[in-house]
Amino acid sequence: MNIPFLDNWRKRHDEAQATGLAAAVKDNPEGLAELLSEYELLRVRAGQYGLQLDDTPESLEALDQLPPRWRDDPEELPELGKDAGLYLGTVIVRTVEGAHWSIGDDDSPIVRLASGQEIDAVHTGQEWATTGAPELSQVYAEAAES
Repeated sequence: MNIPFLDNWRKRHDEAQATGLAAAVKDNPEGLAELLSEYELLRVRAGQYGLQLDDTPESLEALDQLPPRWRDDPEELPELGKDAGLYLGTVIVRTVEGAHWSIGDDDSPIVRLASGQEIDAVHTGQEWATTGAPELSQVYAEAAES
């Protein structure tokens, strides 16, 4: 059935949804930073080894030294990798001048440095969780130099 006013409403509604996350970043960048600073699984796993995540570069070095027991659990691995990436991004955003969260072309969160360089922190965290490389502390050091 062709109902013109309904088609127009759907079109506006779909466009609004498509830009929802990007619009949220523009409207409230601090809210996005707060949302992305939730990494419960990583916090729990780090806590099991006595490591407290305090949003410092030193905590990234400590995470790099943890035994990667999460690799034995294929269900936990992607979630822990995502959390590690969000934590890496949070540390960069909170400690590197000019760094901030942004939304990439694929609607995933990225860290944009003052130099214009972009870091896909979630992807980096997933690589780290899977293979141990790149080390989170090394990614941070490179971001801090930019």
